[in-house]
Amino acid sequence: MTPLRTTVAAIAILAQLATTANAFCGFYVAKADTTLFNKSSKVVLAWDGGDTAITMASDFEGAPKDFAVVIPVPTSIERDQISVVDAKTIDHLDAYTAPRLVEYRDPDPCAPAMSMAVGSAMSRNAALPAPQAAAERYRGVAVEATYAVGEYDIVILSAKESGGLVNWLTDNGYKLPRGAGPVLGSYVKQAMHFFVAKVALDRMEAQGFQYLRPLQVRYRSAKFMLPLRLGTVNADGPQDLVVLALTRHGRVEATNYLTVKLPTGDEVPTFVRDDFGRFYKAMFERAVAREGMQAVFLEYAWDMGWCDPCAAAPMTAAELAALGARWTGGGEASVRPQGAQDAFVTRLHVRYDAAHFPEDLMLMETRDRDNFQGRYVLRQTWKGEASCPAGIEYRAGLASRFAQQANNLAVLTGWSRDEIKSRMAASSETPP
Repeated sequence: MTPLRTTVAAIAILAQLATTANAFCGFYVAKADTTLFNKSSKVVLAWDGGDTAITMASDFEGAPKDFAVVIPVPTSIERDQISVVDAKTIDHLDAYTAPRLVEYRDPDPCAPAMSMAVGSAMSRNAALPAPQAAAERYRGVAVEATYAVGEYDIVILSAKESGGLVNWLTDNGYKLPRGAGPVLGSYVKQAMHFFVAKVALDRMEAQGFQYLRPLQVRYRSAKFMLPLRLGTVNADGPQDLVVLALTRHGRVEATNYLTVKLPTGDEVPTFVRDDFGRFYKAMFERAVAREGMQAVFLEYAWDMGWCDPCAAAPMTAAELAALGARWTGGGEASVRPQGAQDAFVTRLHVRYDAAHFPEDLMLMETRDRDNFQGRYVLRQTWKGEASCPAGIEYRAGLASRFAQQANNLAVLTGWSRDEIKSRMAASSETPP
């Protein structure tokens, strides 16, 4: 399901919060950005039929006077082809594309219709309708998805009747201005979805890792490549490089090394929630070993117009243009809104040294626009009463589910199965 970004501005204008934000039944909970890895760096590589921009950021921690970088380029460079970029812009793209952990809460197996219609995002102070009346009050409304995105709690709704939509929004703490119903109804008639957001102030956090301002160089070349070899000259062991490629048409892949998709979509035990960094490093290192450290790994590939779930707020056209994607039309004076950007982003992760990567990284832009993300799933079990037949069946199936989650984690990371079972038992999720 693709959210329609054209509805975001309208809903943001129409809805005002009447109460504080609350937790939802399913949401993004963690990401694996480049700060997890030692000796790592980020490169943004924008490519548009030969027009190239390389923006480099490093984890250099010494005195600025000791910093030096050499970037091979294929042509002579003029002054107007060199600039610096705010490090926060690259960090934003890093966070937006980072592999992520997503958490879902099992609904009450004895009341599935109620759990979907009402969810767990109700305000504690809201006057909730009786269970028997909920279906009628929220007629035609479906909660398509719920996410925690940066400083926002977001719900994606679809609706068939404006009255049910107004009731859902009102009961969930949104104060709508007079006349909102007919406007919402016009979007309902167009079969649009609704992007609904609340600000969660407690999740707003400052940047925790400092970089020198990244250096950008722009040029035109028929070669779509990234120089790696100079980075191995004085390197003390393997290094990690994350390439964030921005293109017009589709996914980017290597042509002189194998491009491999990382495992994705597996359910893992809930204790991984508090250990996601260690989990992701172990999973990535196992993948590197499996390929003999001679592969480039795909962590994310997505149209910049939307994300599901979002690990950060969408990039603006101005940010993308600052990173070299100037075809998006975002200059310094641009007021183009977030979302619906004319760009495709590919996140490649490579661990390299001189012995395993003797050649520079040669790349190509494909026409493949299929979405991909490194995404790992937690499922919180239903803790309430479940005495109906469906509830008894639900409880009986948990042992098998826990066993599969334990096996997934062992295969992904190589961790000891005894350790995994012990930690799951501490969370009351004991596989047989």
